[in-house]
Amino acid sequence: MNAALLFRRLLPALLPMLCGAVFATPYIPKDGKQVLEHLPSRADPVQRELMQMRAALSANPNDLARAAALAQRYIEQARTEGDPRYLGYAQAALAPWWKLPAPPDQVLVLRATLRQSTHQFQAALADLDAVLKHDSGNAQAWLTRATVQLVIGDYAAAKASCMRLAMRAPSLVTQTCLANVASVNGDGRASYARLKATLERQPDIDPNLRSWVETLMAEMAARLGEDADAEALYRKALAAGEPDSYLLGAWSDYLLDHGRAPEVVRLLKDKGRVDALLLRYAIALKTLGAPDARAQADALRARFDAAMLRGDTVHQREQARFELALRGDPKAAVKLALQNWAVQKEPADLRILVETAAASGDATATKTALDWIAKTKIEDRAITARAAKLKVAP
Repeated sequence: MNAALLFRRLLPALLPMLCGAVFATPYIPKDGKQVLEHLPSRADPVQRELMQMRAALSANPNDLARAAALAQRYIEQARTEGDPRYLGYAQAALAPWWKLPAPPDQVLVLRATLRQSTHQFQAALADLDAVLKHDSGNAQAWLTRATVQLVIGDYAAAKASCMRLAMRAPSLVTQTCLANVASVNGDGRASYARLKATLERQPDIDPNLRSWVETLMAEMAARLGEDADAEALYRKALAAGEPDSYLLGAWSDYLLDHGRAPEVVRLLKDKGRVDALLLRYAIALKTLGAPDARAQADALRARFDAAMLRGDTVHQREQARFELALRGDPKAAVKLALQNWAVQKEPADLRILVETAAASGDATATKTALDWIAKTKIEDRAITARAAKLKVAP
């Protein structure tokens, strides 16, 4: 199988590796006449493609190959648009096999990807382990497994899963997987340098793969304080095509950290359908003292309230940031940050835990954050600066 085709098959595993995406929750308007959004036109090439794929599957709903291909496209589109409905569509495409005692491997890997997106991490790992038990050469399963293990902070297991990609995936995928783990586990600067050198030796790689690697490298560079590198990498990734919600969020965070709120407002003014982007937009507006900052914060609060009523806990990281940055309630924020930390442990999760601990003086959050920093030796300029403000209880 050539590298481009294999990369295409790996896409559902690569997409969640750009971790931290928070999909939109339903927003209930106060005015029934309010236009919520303009639905994609049937003339849109992506929508035409999806329509054709749906029609083909409808003609034979038990065609596994067609169902898996459609589910994969829906997952990709969920990533691009930040719209959780596509994840539901993906699950629906797999309905004939979803609840079987032993679904086909294709279904198990896609189901694991969907479960990862809703923070069902242990269920996702169980699906992947079932695949790898009898197909140890399944690169997509190994990469998805590494992704989940990285999110939950099991770095040794994540590294081992990345290692199993050798000879099963493009070398750059393997090296990026390894660097992504090492970058948050005490080897940030060295792993960034290795990945940078690896990328420079491969000028003719798949554009989507390059964009994925550049986005991860931009985040690594930002954590290390290599601002020139970070900005250049972000701009390359942004120029590669229509940026997805993850890239827009990461770039917005970089801009906010560097006092560039006006750029965030321009970037996100039409992206409010995605909760994570609306959050950053509202923070930028508040930073600038804009008159509509309050209205945007209220809209976001309505979405979070609706999510809580449904028992949806996927958004706790973003909600903690909302409580701290927009509502000024450090006690509510630290409670959410601790609940979120019990589930996932990415740098963004650690940062909001540190920030809420510093703002609230919460002893549990302070100890939890400092213990993790000491354990992992994470190299992150922003986290290090904020952790220095934490006061350990005697």
